Amino acid sequence: MSASIQVQVVYALPARQDIVTIELPEGATAVQAVEASGLMQKYPDIDLARNKLGVFAKLVKADQVLRDRDRVEIYRALIADPKEVRRQRAAEGKVLKKGGGERGGEAEPAA
Repeated sequence: MSASIQVQVVYALPARQDIVTIELPEGATAVQAVEASGLMQKYPDIDLARNKLGVFAKLVKADQVLRDRDRVEIYRALIADPKEVRRQRAAEGKVLKKGGGERGGEAEPAA
């Protein structure tokens, strides 16, 4: 009897996440776990050539050998670049600060 491991495969969508617990032979890889989970059939948008994989929030290669109780995560592509979003927020903050409104305690000169 060969040893087996139990792993979770997780795919998160904006409104929900799907978690599948599976049993695999010892020495199984992250990509084998995803294929065995059935999530690729349930979510046709999963493309292992495009989607990155992780184990407990750390990026791994598809051929990463798993350990018992690992959690394999299938990452979706980012909709927006986080650096660009920060740049835009910073720019908006500067514009708002420049607009200023009334200054503390100073009255406008009378005409």
